[in-house]
Amino acid sequence: MATYELIMPKMGESIMEATILNWVKNVGDTIEIDETIIEIATDKVDSEIPSPVAGTLSKILFNVNDVVPIGTVIALIDTGGPGSVVEPTITEIKTAEAPIQASQQATEIKVEPISEKTESDRFYSPLVKNIAKEEGISVSEMDKIPGSGQEGRLTKNDLLAYLKTRSQPQQESARPASIPAQPVQSQIKSAPATSMSGDVEIIEMDRMRKLIADHMVMSKHVSPHVTSFVEVDMTNIVRWREKVKKDFNSKYGQNITFTPIFIDAVVKAIRDYPMINSSVDGTTIMRKKNINIGMAAALPSGNLIVPVIKDADNMNLIGLTKTVNDLAGRAKTNQLKPEEIQGGTFTITNVGSFGNIMGTPIINQPQVAIMAIGAIKKKPAVLETADGDVIAIRHMMFLSLSYDHRVVDGMLGGSFLRRTADYLEAFDINQSI
Repeated sequence: MATYELIMPKMGESIMEATILNWVKNVGDTIEIDETIIEIATDKVDSEIPSPVAGTLSKILFNVNDVVPIGTVIALIDTGGPGSVVEPTITEIKTAEAPIQASQQATEIKVEPISEKTESDRFYSPLVKNIAKEEGISVSEMDKIPGSGQEGRLTKNDLLAYLKTRSQPQQESARPASIPAQPVQSQIKSAPATSMSGDVEIIEMDRMRKLIADHMVMSKHVSPHVTSFVEVDMTNIVRWREKVKKDFNSKYGQNITFTPIFIDAVVKAIRDYPMINSSVDGTTIMRKKNINIGMAAALPSGNLIVPVIKDADNMNLIGLTKTVNDLAGRAKTNQLKPEEIQGGTFTITNVGSFGNIMGTPIINQPQVAIMAIGAIKKKPAVLETADGDVIAIRHMMFLSLSYDHRVVDGMLGGSFLRRTADYLEAFDINQSI
């Protein structure tokens, strides 16, 4: 019998490990080529992993909820052919970016974390080291932080939790030497105790909600948020969409929504104010030349995900519509690829889809700004005409921009927001499709 070693695949450029969510197949089950064998999760996206070979699952080496480095053997599959071990192909090895060595017995497989070694011989993943670098944490300071990972390894959550309490060194130094500090598993667990009196339903956060919570707390901790607002007359756009939506669907097989129109206006405004399309690394501003627009989407579970439209400035309205519809549709069915939710340079979120007229969104780090789009409502508005001012019923909408005041001052943030509104209001109602 030949044995194939199934490895934890690499799911994105910056992803070094993944969590096992579910084994779809059990030991002894027959597996077809490309049949889903395991469900995994990273801090970016959940994914189903197909089997590259047909055979029988003979051994599972990791359990559900285990965090496994990429390139690690996670299961053995008997393929039914002669031989003892079938090694992954060259393509698979490159995909995992880790060498795979055949073992004579499954018990001899040793899992080592794929990470970087420091002078203290403690291992830190590249993600942890990058966070430490941005926060100015030395190696010696990292060595003192308790870790909750395998063999005491320091995880991202351990480091983020430490950063939250780092500003209170006097309280830590006052701790008696005989009482060791307990590691905090997550920032969201360090909140003040909540009263449990009354009729209470206790709901444990799922994995994605915990990640979102940590990310939101981190963003508010890192960036001083400021929010500006502007009101936009959307009447021409509303009338144009009503006029062309049937023909648009017939011609292109796509339903045109307001989202690609918003993205088109945002892209034009970014070209005028490119500093909005930036991120911060310490005291360095990195202005991005690619315009990659993230669009926050609500999942059926109630959680959020942000698929990214890469090089949105190279797309016309038709291309944007097709891309938006594709990403939004696959987001709802959990079919996005890891690379499709990475690399965003600016984010928009449509709070109007929930009937809200405006919002104050939290910046999607490491970006420096995020725009919220409110609901479009009919309301009376003053119009200037050649015969004087008149009051008319118009389709009005609020835009709000939250921005990082370390980089974006009020003039830049306000000007960019106003320019986006100007592009929307200048929309040509007579343009063809």
